[in-house]
Amino acid sequence: MNKKSQVPRFTFHANYFIVSVFMFLAEVLIATALKNIFFIRAYLGDVIVVMLIYTMIKSFFYIRNDMQLIFGILVFSFLVEFAQYFNIAEKLGLRPGSIMYIVVGNSFSWIDMLCYAVGCLLLIIFAKFIGKQDT
Repeated sequence: MNKKSQVPRFTFHANYFIVSVFMFLAEVLIATALKNIFFIRAYLGDVIVVMLIYTMIKSFFYIRNDMQLIFGILVFSFLVEFAQYFNIAEKLGLRPGSIMYIVVGNSFSWIDMLCYAVGCLLLIIFAKFIGKQDT
């Protein structure tokens, strides 16, 4: 039996989960208490959200290729942003101000896409650094 087949695809990683919890709390803090600080609300939250998605996935799944995961997160983020261009929240009947309306978003921005790319670039650097630590 080769080593690949011995590694479970679903596995819990407490360290990634703890980081995910802190990132989620940071996102909540940005959306509530820090919402009036323009730079943080407008840019930092979008950079962090792709990192939150990454750590949540890594919390529960063994992912062999981090670069594919990061690329997938970037594509997903872009698709969500493009959906905002077509007012997907309204088309889905989401009530303005509801949690799902906020999560899906309601305004398209090229700057948001740049922030997602920056977040993914930071993830690539992180993945390369962690990969070197594991060897």
